[in-house]
Amino acid sequence: MLKNIKLILQSVRQYKKYAIITPLFMVGEAGLECAMPFIMGMFVDGIKLLNTPNDFFSSSSGIPVFYLALILLTMAIFSLVFGILGGKYASIASVGLATNLRSDLYKKLTSFSFENIDKFSSSSLVTRMTTDINNVQMAFQMMIRIVVRAPLMLIFSAIMTFVGGGVMGFIFIAMIPIVTFGMILIVKHAMGVFMKVFKRYDRLNESVQENVSGIRVVKSYVREDYEKHKFNTASNNITKEFIKGEKIVALGNPLLNTSIHLSNILIIGIGTCLIYTTGVWTEKYDEATGTYVGDWIGGALTLGQLSALITYGIQILMSLMMISMIMVMLTLSLEAIKRISEVLMEKPTIRNPKDPVMEVKNGDVTFKNVNFKYKKDAEKNTLSNINLNIKSGQFVGILGSTGSGKTSVVNLISRLYDVNEGEVLVGDVNVKDYDIETLRTNVAVVLQKNVLFSGTIESNLKWGNLNATEEEMMKACKIAQAEEIVNAKPEGLKSRVEQGGANFSGGQKQRLCIARAIMSQPKILILDDSTSAVDTKTDRLIRKGLKEELPNMTKIVIAQRISSIEDADQIVILDNGVINDIGTHDELLKRNHIYQEIYQTQNRVGGDK
Repeated sequence: MLKNIKLILQSVRQYKKYAIITPLFMVGEAGLECAMPFIMGMFVDGIKLLNTPNDFFSSSSGIPVFYLALILLTMAIFSLVFGILGGKYASIASVGLATNLRSDLYKKLTSFSFENIDKFSSSSLVTRMTTDINNVQMAFQMMIRIVVRAPLMLIFSAIMTFVGGGVMGFIFIAMIPIVTFGMILIVKHAMGVFMKVFKRYDRLNESVQENVSGIRVVKSYVREDYEKHKFNTASNNITKEFIKGEKIVALGNPLLNTSIHLSNILIIGIGTCLIYTTGVWTEKYDEATGTYVGDWIGGALTLGQLSALITYGIQILMSLMMISMIMVMLTLSLEAIKRISEVLMEKPTIRNPKDPVMEVKNGDVTFKNVNFKYKKDAEKNTLSNINLNIKSGQFVGILGSTGSGKTSVVNLISRLYDVNEGEVLVGDVNVKDYDIETLRTNVAVVLQKNVLFSGTIESNLKWGNLNATEEEMMKACKIAQAEEIVNAKPEGLKSRVEQGGANFSGGQKQRLCIARAIMSQPKILILDDSTSAVDTKTDRLIRKGLKEELPNMTKIVIAQRISSIEDADQIVILDNGVINDIGTHDELLKRNHIYQEIYQTQNRVGGDK
């Protein structure tokens, strides 16, 4: 755990000076607050000795009451200033830590391979980026502020009870273990409850994420009430756990109040006895009233000391209460620190080699005896003994049933995953030897799930080339049959794209994503079932555009429709993670039963049975 804490604290960075200054102000504030009751006791005793108004400014037996009042006022002002500055700098340091931590966490996430991302659920990552970091932020602020202040207040107040009250201080010393034992029991039971909350948060975020991303499905199946019930259940579970935990924590208040009242009764009772049994009764004649005024003086304890002891007792017990609350908060934060550290310490499974190749010469693709599985401890390979040669500029189709390994094959080309055995070559160089950015710039992939980002059509297209001109963007749109989409919008390339491309149809998003991929001028273009939402005519026009306008670009197309790949230079048939056959449309139609079955199904050859 200490290693995790050190890792988190590295994110303080430029806010380190604020984190160091804050405890210094807390030391000053705690010292002043502990000294003020002592001065207040002297002030009370001084007031008792006043005989005339002039005695307020002068005294023959000690510091004048006027000066004591000025000292108290000055100490109160400095205590206030120290508290304000401590709170200000603690806020700056804690917010700065949270800001850097989010940045570090997000930067780490972007470096992950698909294998790393698969290890954490997206809902859990959202919780770590939000709730967990907020808990760490609050704990850090408490650590540099209250964690310093509370123990100092406890120690200083305990010392001052002996300085001002002698053996009376043992009353509070006796109370400390009682309160401490009670608080430990409370914190111990509360911690177990609060620890469950994090997993509850993951489930809540998962419910929200699924509903927001799949809102169209929810509405089309009229499942709003069911999803509301599921969300409310997750939310109520969090509420119940928090209420249960807070009920346990709330037991600390009556324990603290009882201890304060008990100690005050003992202090007042014993203190009063000391005043009256060890002091001497004296009387003075008051000329203003014409009466004698009496008081106990010279005892083991004065009235001012008694009032100071009561204040110190409250400070001691309040410090214990704060320390117990700190323990609860720090326990929550330790779990949050652990979860955040798991992400920060996760090592990307795919990294650049020491001397990476910075140029992809051509679009040749070669698979040599490739075996692959998503998890190392998986019993069965996802791909087995894959051998494939694709020449630069070829149009290659990949066909197979669901789960046959089509997407897995193309993921290895752009090194989204690494092979377990064998090797994948691009441009006659092992993909592991390339600079990752260079490789992925030259291997453009249009995935099954077409994603457009909020902004404009232009900003989305420039993901492929930041310096692209309007002419280049329109050319790419023309090849991808997206030109009419842009021209149909009043603002053209400047037209707004809502989050996730919600204001575009599935086919429009597919075409814009293809155009975006073309913008990077890759050596290899992979279309992973990326024309499934367009009609056959548009599909044919896209293939024609790619062939005529980009003849030297290797084009690998995963398709469900044979019509999308029937004019390919070679078609690869995958079946249960192995290559079943390779050939042209005519060759496969003659000899391959899988291809024949798909073709007959899609073209209704032989009539219905």
